[in-house]
Amino acid sequence: MHELSSLSYWHDSIAADEWGTPRAALGGDIEADVCVIGGGYTGLWTAYYLKRRDPGLRVVVLEAEVVGFGASGRNGGWCSALLPMGLDAVAATSSRGAATALQAAMHATVTEVATVVRREGIDCHFAQGGTVTVARNQPQLNRAREYVTHMHEFGFSDDDYRLLSAAEATERCGATDVLGGTYTPHCAAIHPARLARGLARVVEQQGAVIYEHTPAAEYRPGAVRTRFGTVRAEVVVRATEAFTPAIRGHRRDVAPVYSLMIATEPLPETFWATVGLAQRETFNDGRHMIIYGQRTADDRFAFGGRGAWYHWGSRVRPEHDTNPRVHRLIHETLRELFPSIGDATVTHRWGGAVAAPRDWWCSVNFDQVTGMASAGGYVGDGVGTTNLAGRTLADLITGTDSDETHLPWVGHRSRRWEPEPLRWIGINTMVQLPVGSDRYEARHGTPSRWRDAIVNRLTGGH
Repeated sequence: MHELSSLSYWHDSIAADEWGTPRAALGGDIEADVCVIGGGYTGLWTAYYLKRRDPGLRVVVLEAEVVGFGASGRNGGWCSALLPMGLDAVAATSSRGAATALQAAMHATVTEVATVVRREGIDCHFAQGGTVTVARNQPQLNRAREYVTHMHEFGFSDDDYRLLSAAEATERCGATDVLGGTYTPHCAAIHPARLARGLARVVEQQGAVIYEHTPAAEYRPGAVRTRFGTVRAEVVVRATEAFTPAIRGHRRDVAPVYSLMIATEPLPETFWATVGLAQRETFNDGRHMIIYGQRTADDRFAFGGRGAWYHWGSRVRPEHDTNPRVHRLIHETLRELFPSIGDATVTHRWGGAVAAPRDWWCSVNFDQVTGMASAGGYVGDGVGTTNLAGRTLADLITGTDSDETHLPWVGHRSRRWEPEPLRWIGINTMVQLPVGSDRYEARHGTPSRWRDAIVNRLTGGH
């Protein structure tokens, strides 16, 4: 058993002999062309595309723990085209055409990830079955119709976003009380820890160097300081996501929001014959409280959701990765969706933090004068988005003019979160209000407009 097997089902399902030789920590002062802080998806994709753009670049990646330790190794395994900010918000700051271009780039990103994992031989159980969102009451069905209409207004078609009848939705995802739903092909189910570990292997084969157990204490133009030494580099890339507040001077840049998951034991083929998910479609329903699931390659449910509280001072701690109450609610929700799961054993319970900017915008930034770069703020939609961010950063850093460098998330700056206690009050209000909204809808069959209005106000309408 590997020492990281307790982090999640994904880590536990990687055999000890597959982890490879442990990577060393930084051993002293060094020089590089590019220093990337963070060995998650953003940092690894950035290193990967930098080396493809310019194989001669000296690229160093600093990881505080080990590759795939954070959200990149623990997430729900949705390589999707989702963006945390709505297209209306993007259009309001740029144009409808620019918003459509960003969404289309995300569609293409799912295909790009498929191409890379195939080309590089990364066995991450990639299965592009799309996403089915089932509607299980009338307000959810109304939102499903509105969502598809909205995406069509931005120029997309049924080939991208399609409304499903009750029979069509049930055939794909045999949950209870299905009235209809939506389907998009722009998503793949993956094994996230295998993607992170495989991508790190490829990056090292390209000639980049990864130092593990090397947290960055602080950084500035031209240098990243750690307790083991300083990396001097012309370009410094911050790719630290939910761990950003731990870096001096960045406490309020993003808020770490926890998402928790469970995995069941492998379920028999007779179960899957009635439930569906035959193409390993990722799935959720139209409730306000975010839930997400997939059928794993070994026929388990990997299923998760929000609902865990934000912790004072943006703290990210190992003890926050589990919460008996929230894990119990997640299990109950899974059984509500699929009662035939019966008393199937939950074999793993885990969690982790994702980064939420104040305006719910993910972004990519690079200052040519200072050499400072950053990307992040995916609010849980990072598996695919990190790939687009890595490609974009590589183009910006190498001076490559591309369609990606002109997308409207490039150069976006989110305002900082409020200081405590306002941050704690506001975020935990956002965490709890969706629960009330869903209960109201289930009871009355209509939306809870005041709750929805407060959440939209707090999140900027996203």
